[in-house]
Amino acid sequence: MVHQQRSRGRLSPSGDTQDIERNGGETDGEDITRLLAPRLAHFAGVARTEHVTRAAQEMGVPQSTLSRALVRLEQDLGVDLFARRGRTVSLTPAGRTFLGSVERALAEIERAAEEVRADADPATGKVAFGFLHTMGAETVPNLLHAFRDDHPRIRFSLVQDHGGAMLERLRAGELDLCLTSPVPDAPDLVARRLDEQKLRLVVPAGHRLAGRRRIRLAEAAEESFVTLEPGYGMRRITDALCREAGFTPRIAFEGEETETLRGLVAAGLGVALLPPPAVPRPGVAELTVTAPRAVREIGVAWPAGGPETPPVAAFKKFLLSRRGRLLPQP
Repeated sequence: MVHQQRSRGRLSPSGDTQDIERNGGETDGEDITRLLAPRLAHFAGVARTEHVTRAAQEMGVPQSTLSRALVRLEQDLGVDLFARRGRTVSLTPAGRTFLGSVERALAEIERAAEEVRADADPATGKVAFGFLHTMGAETVPNLLHAFRDDHPRIRFSLVQDHGGAMLERLRAGELDLCLTSPVPDAPDLVARRLDEQKLRLVVPAGHRLAGRRRIRLAEAAEESFVTLEPGYGMRRITDALCREAGFTPRIAFEGEETETLRGLVAAGLGVALLPPPAVPRPGVAELTVTAPRAVREIGVAWPAGGPETPPVAAFKKFLLSRRGRLLPQP
């Protein structure tokens, strides 16, 4: 198949090409995509009707505008897309090849537009919501159940991760809101404290301290600790509380999930500072820490200054209304 070829290398003399012409008249892929995108619907409309006047009427644009758009499109591609017979046109072989890709591209744009409109719908839209692993068993399910009493059709994309990773996802636009700890203090984020959670020193059931109900953290200074890995909020809190108690914890094992740490404690591999479990775990004793004050603050964070859809605004308002009663009562 032979396509009639125009000269290539220069763009049509229209306002949207002047900057590129000043750079020597050469186009790379990004340039040509930016230039062609507004003209693709015009091309498809004329290809469908094979009549410039009829296509202009259907699309509600002046015939002269449509004709110029087609000429510029062919100039930018360097290929004749239409054979012209007055105002009637027919696709050339190159035009038929181009039309298939254009129709797929326009359909994908339409699908994407419908998706983002659906996600922003006040009644049925979507919220991308992140939360800590320790919030997943009880806190978040209870929150979503209560929220959907008044917003039964709002959808959620749920992400469980550690605090630092969720904040990066907020910044990248992958999350709308997240529950995290510690509550971040950063100029590009807005954060509000919602609640606090008491931490416990978890020891093996047969441990020398297992019979105690309360303990000062300094009494565990000689113990081996199992902790979350560096970068996790609970790891920073553990290190800070031990430092306040006058010692640096001796770390025996590092993990990524609190219930795994409880399993390590139950196996006699160390002790841990952890939030309360959703379900009591056999093989461990959980002691109240009396000094220093062992709590972690839980807060909600979102990007500063960014627009938000009605579903996100509704869920954020709901979370803020739960201040002081976010967590299940023991």
